[in-house]
Amino acid sequence: MKKKILVANRGEIALRVIRAIQELDHIAVGVYETPDNDALHIRAADEAVWLGDGPRCDYLNIDKVIAAAKKAGADAIHPGYGFLAENPAFAKACEDAGIIFIGPPSEVVQALGDKVTARRIMKEAGIPMVPGTENLLPGDEGVEMAVKFCKKYGYPAMLKATAGGGGRGIRRVDNEKQLRAEIPVARAEAKAAFNNDAVYLEKVVLTPKHIEVQIIADKEGTTVHLGSRDCSIQRRNQKLVEIAPSLIEDKKLVDKICATAVKAAKAAKYFNAGTVEFLVDKDQNFYFMEINTRIQVEHTVTEMVTGIDLVRTQIKLALGKKLSFKQKDVQVRGHAIEVRINAEDPQNNFMPEGGKTVSVYRSPGGYGVRLDGFVYQGYTIPEVYDSLLVKLTVHGFSWNETVDRLRRCLNNFVIIGPKTTIPFYLRVIEDRDFKKGEFDTSFLDTHTHLLKYEDVESEGSKLARLIAEIHYRKENPYAV
Repeated sequence: MKKKILVANRGEIALRVIRAIQELDHIAVGVYETPDNDALHIRAADEAVWLGDGPRCDYLNIDKVIAAAKKAGADAIHPGYGFLAENPAFAKACEDAGIIFIGPPSEVVQALGDKVTARRIMKEAGIPMVPGTENLLPGDEGVEMAVKFCKKYGYPAMLKATAGGGGRGIRRVDNEKQLRAEIPVARAEAKAAFNNDAVYLEKVVLTPKHIEVQIIADKEGTTVHLGSRDCSIQRRNQKLVEIAPSLIEDKKLVDKICATAVKAAKAAKYFNAGTVEFLVDKDQNFYFMEINTRIQVEHTVTEMVTGIDLVRTQIKLALGKKLSFKQKDVQVRGHAIEVRINAEDPQNNFMPEGGKTVSVYRSPGGYGVRLDGFVYQGYTIPEVYDSLLVKLTVHGFSWNETVDRLRRCLNNFVIIGPKTTIPFYLRVIEDRDFKKGEFDTSFLDTHTHLLKYEDVESEGSKLARLIAEIHYRKENPYAV
C-alpha cells in the first residue's frame, strides 16, 4: 500500500530522500520556504507544501512542519540531516500526531543528543571514552569544576555544548586563564545555537584520526555495522573529505572499533540508521565521541562500498520491515571518497558565495562516479542557507584508482559564477601525505600551503563559458 512521506528538509538531502521514496513506490511530499521557490527538490517531489517566507525559521518550525504533514495527509516524515533531524521535540511531535518519524524514537534522540547523558550510557556499557566532566555547574562553581578537571588531566581541553552537533559549540582551551575566559563565551554560543547553555569539558586527544561507523538496527534489536569511514580532514570541526573504509592498516583494530559501535548502539537501544563516532590516537587507542541520530552527509561513501541503500533501508525499517541482511552479508569492496563542493572561496577564509548565479554547470560522469546535488545552470544560490552545491563521490577498486578518478572528475567539473572548493580539493588530493593516506584532524593546520593556489580557469571551463555566452546572446540579442 502506498504511503505519503513528507521530507522535512531541502537541498541535496531532500532530493536524495525523495528519490528513495519514489523508488519504493510511495508518494514524496516536499516542503519549502520562499527563498527555495526555484529549488530542485520541489520539482522532484510528487507534492509540495509551502511553509512560509523563512528564511530557515520555517524549516525549523515544528508546528508548521507537522501542520504541513497533516495538510498533505502524510503517514511519515523523513527529517534528512540538519534542521530538525536531531531535535527530540520534533520526533516527539511526530509521535504525538500519529506520524511515523523515520529515525530513532524521541527518547533515544533525547538521550543521545545530550552529550553528557550519552557519555554516561556509554560508560555504563564499558565503551572507552575520552576523560570528561558532567555538565558544568552554573556560575563560579562550574568554573572551579572545570579548573579542577584540567589540573588532573592537563591541557589542552575542549569545551563542548551539551546539546551540540555539526561542529558547533566547541572551543579549545590551552591554559587556565583561557579556560576561565571561554566558559561564559561557550555558554552564550550554546544558548544561541541550541537554546541550551549547558556545556561540559573533555580532554583533547591530540592529532587523532576521526573514525566513524555506520550502524543500522531494526525494531527487534538486530543491529549491524556497515564498516568504517575516515572523516579526519576537517576545517573548524566541519568535515570536508570523507573516505570509506578507513585506511587504518590494523584490521583487527578496525574490527574492534566496528564491534564497539554495535555494542554502543545496543546500549542506547538504537533503532534505524545512525553513526557512532570515535577518535583514534597515535598509539591506536580509540575513544567514543558521540552517536549521530540521523543519516549523515557522508552516507554516500558507505553506500558505494557496500552496495546497501541506506535511505531506502531507513524507510523500510520505519514502516515496520525487518533488516533484510545480517552482519555476514555486509561486504566492503574497494574504496570511496566524497568531497563537498561548496559555493565558497577557500582563499578568503572559505567565505560563502551566496547570491551568485551559476551561469554554466557541467558535471563529470563515468564509471564509479556519483553526484548528489541540487544546483543547475541558471540557479541563483540563496544567501540564507548552507553553501553546499553538490557532493561528488567516487568509487574505485584500489585507493590509488579512487584518487585518480576523483582528480579526473574535479578537473572535468565546470561551475561558473560562484567560486567553489574545487581548486582547493585538487590541491588536497595531489598532496603526498593524502596520496599515502597519512592524515589526521590536524591535516589542514599542518598543510596550509594547500590554500596557496592560482585560481586559473581551465580550458574546458573557458570553452563551456564561451558556448553558454553565445547561446545567451542568440536568445537575448538586445542584452547589455
